[in-house]
Amino acid sequence: MPPPARLPRRQRTTADLRAMQRLMVQALAQPLTSDDDLAPRLRDGRAMDEVAASFIKPNDRLSSVERLQIYARCYWFRLIDCVYDDSPGLRALLGEERFSALVRAYLAKYPSRSFTLRNLCSRLPHFIREEPRWTRPHTARAHAIARFEWAQTVAFDGEARPVLTPDDIAGSPPARLRLALQPYLTLLALDWPVDDYVIAVKQRDALRAEASHAVDRGPRSAPRKRVPWPRRGRVHVVVHRYDNRLFYKRVEPGAFRILAALAAGRTVAR
Repeated sequence: MPPPARLPRRQRTTADLRAMQRLMVQALAQPLTSDDDLAPRLRDGRAMDEVAASFIKPNDRLSSVERLQIYARCYWFRLIDCVYDDSPGLRALLGEERFSALVRAYLAKYPSRSFTLRNLCSRLPHFIREEPRWTRPHTARAHAIARFEWAQTVAFDGEARPVLTPDDIAGSPPARLRLALQPYLTLLALDWPVDDYVIAVKQRDALRAEASHAVDRGPRSAPRKRVPWPRRGRVHVVVHRYDNRLFYKRVEPGAFRILAALAAGRTVAR
């Protein structure tokens, strides 16, 4: 439901409160300007200072729109930081400036719709394919990395179902037996060894962080060492967790096909 064109002067009902909340969310979720300020107008054309004044009081130091801008910046910077933390490989591939532009464009088109920031990057692989201009000429590589990094989020805290034991399936004929994979497990057929690349990026960043706590003997602004992109080569990776630890396991093509068949609901016999 869109926010109302005008709010009542006093909030008397829960419907009035919901209307104010929708209007505030619309103002906060609108992308910031290139200077990280609130846009001068909402998408529907209303002046932002008038909108802010309808539900935020000024004080002796800040106007209504300046107070709203504080919330908007906190909202956007928090979202950007979350994508930044969840995407070290994608960030390394694109570089800081292009990655920042990609993230802002992504969040503008697919704003957070979940109660948890954990789901923030769920549509990033789709967006990279949908809007290739943000990642050219590395769109295929960026898409592969985004899939791999989202799979890690799924594996980290995705749903876990009860594990079957041999006794549970001992009497089931293979022609009728259907096994399912854990929801937190993701099967990835990739055209590059993206797992090696992301591991190398994380190792580089960990060494850099460790060095920052040591005695500084070099320039503070030393550039990060670039992690070379691996040679093209088909790999099959299973991203999962075990004992609350994250694993990337490469499997042979035959094993991958079996797992994919089980995930598709085929019987053991097939």
